[in-house]
Amino acid sequence: MTNIKFTPALALGLVAALGTAAPALAANPMVGGAAMYETKNIVENAVNSADHTTLVAAVKAAGLVETLQGPGPFTVFAPTNAAFEMLPAGTVETLLKPENKAMLTKVLTAHVVAGDWTAAKIAQKARASSDGLANFTTVSGDALSAKVRNGMLYVYDESGTVGRVTIADVDQSNGVIHVVDHVLVPK
Repeated sequence: MTNIKFTPALALGLVAALGTAAPALAANPMVGGAAMYETKNIVENAVNSADHTTLVAAVKAAGLVETLQGPGPFTVFAPTNAAFEMLPAGTVETLLKPENKAMLTKVLTAHVVAGDWTAAKIAQKARASSDGLANFTTVSGDALSAKVRNGMLYVYDESGTVGRVTIADVDQSNGVIHVVDHVLVPK
């Protein structure tokens, strides 16, 4: 048997080797080129996403920052800037006007469900229902439904819009965000 002398250099080498060989803990996905942190709330993370500048501006204009920084838990289906750009021309600008704050608030809160609904929990709820849909009442009082098709999670609003979840399970200190590719429109 060979005698191996334990030295600080050997210890550092072992730590480095074990560090690279050890399985990494699952981390939150990047959103809009920014790291998302489980220790930050929905607003603290969203402001760092380059893909959600329109949503953040809308949340501020609607006066919902304090609410979305609250304890929750909330599940937010967060439309990207590209999703807002698909709305008819002038829609976002009109919604951001102070006189339309109530309408903007309704649209935004139609993207929020009480509770911490991961994609797996939503899929489980959908599988357990007779129609394959997980049905939710949003904070605005409107209805959303979700369904898994071809391994992808889709969200349906009352107006017939279907949003695909492009990034799921972005954990927050006060809930979870699912990035969607369409703005969900309440009736």
